[in-house]
Amino acid sequence: MDFEAAILDRGAGYALLDVLQDETTQNAALPAVEKLAPGFTDWIVTALFGGTYQRAGLTLRERQIANLAALTALGGVDPQLIGHVKTSERVGMSREEIVEVFVHLAPYVGVPKALAGLRAAATAFDAGTAR
Repeated sequence: MDFEAAILDRGAGYALLDVLQDETTQNAALPAVEKLAPGFTDWIVTALFGGTYQRAGLTLRERQIANLAALTALGGVDPQLIGHVKTSERVGMSREEIVEVFVHLAPYVGVPKALAGLRAAATAFDAGTAR
């Protein structure tokens, strides 16, 4: 798919969001953002889940590995990282695989950021993720 042919599908975006995130996770972020910046959540869901995620080439599992790596490298985004750990389990990644992503990242992003990723995973696991 080339970018010119890319179509944003709002309905597909919201349907995929329901697959990837449980209601509790969605309600933890989306209503507050919507109240602060009306319309921004709809843009995020439509562009990201109804656009980027609809592209061929990567599975949901592979996209989650990329998300975990990017958020860990970025740092300072623990709420999003915890949410993506939960989503990783929802798309079939085992806890061992999720932990291994963070361990693998240590030489690339630094031990402190890898440790922050592991703390986010522990928080998500303790919260009783999709298992």
